Amino acid sequence: MSKYSHDTVVPYQDSAQSKKEQVAGMFDQIAFRYDLLNRFLSGGIDIFWRKRAIRELKQLQPEIILDVATGTADVAIMSWKYLRPKKIIGIDISEGMLRLGREKIAKLLLSNYIELKQGDSEAISFPDDTFDAITVAFGVRNFQNLEQGLREMYRVLRPGGKLVILEFSKPKQLVFKGLYNVYMKIICPGIGRWLTKNREAYQYLHNSVKAFPEGETFLPILQQVGFSETSLKRLSLGICTIYCGRKKPG
Repeated sequence: MSKYSHDTVVPYQDSAQSKKEQVAGMFDQIAFRYDLLNRFLSGGIDIFWRKRAIRELKQLQPEIILDVATGTADVAIMSWKYLRPKKIIGIDISEGMLRLGREKIAKLLLSNYIELKQGDSEAISFPDDTFDAITVAFGVRNFQNLEQGLREMYRVLRPGGKLVILEFSKPKQLVFKGLYNVYMKIICPGIGRWLTKNREAYQYLHNSVKAFPEGETFLPILQQVGFSETSLKRLSLGICTIYCGRKKPG
């Protein structure tokens, strides 16, 4: 039984598949337009959001980074550019997204530094205390079991390591909130359908953001699975939020 309503929000209501299987299939279908849609639907501001999230790791200077739900490797590539770690591993359940990510990495001649693997964020196939830092951009909302995914990231993070999560959230300012809701409920799914022939994927985006336990509600969940020094920073009037947490040293 899921503790959080967003865990049960799925792309295809009439499917017998699990959320995990549906999300993987959905991203396989829209992978060919994913980067274009991100830029288009956000007006390019998603690049700024990712930079701000990565900046949270600057002081730590991590040498080995895990990028969970890496998708087409935008955050992994940007992390290498700004942090220059020795190694970045990206994991994702969608092979279609990973294929595009690997092509981008190869074109940039970064294959020696960034490695993408198909993997489940709720059963990460690395030993305890492996990574100096973990990043997740727009991925935790898609977990089938939120707490299990967070526990796994805590497990593979080394003591003293840092988790940085970037996720959509809901703006609080009334006028902007109304405009945002119209955009997410009507315009975004319409554009998604037009460009990918998959309206459900972008309707799912709205539904999953709406159900996600964001803002101050999310920090106690991080603390519950073990993270300390938790914090949040709202971006762009609250459309997006950066969450941070540390694994206690020793």
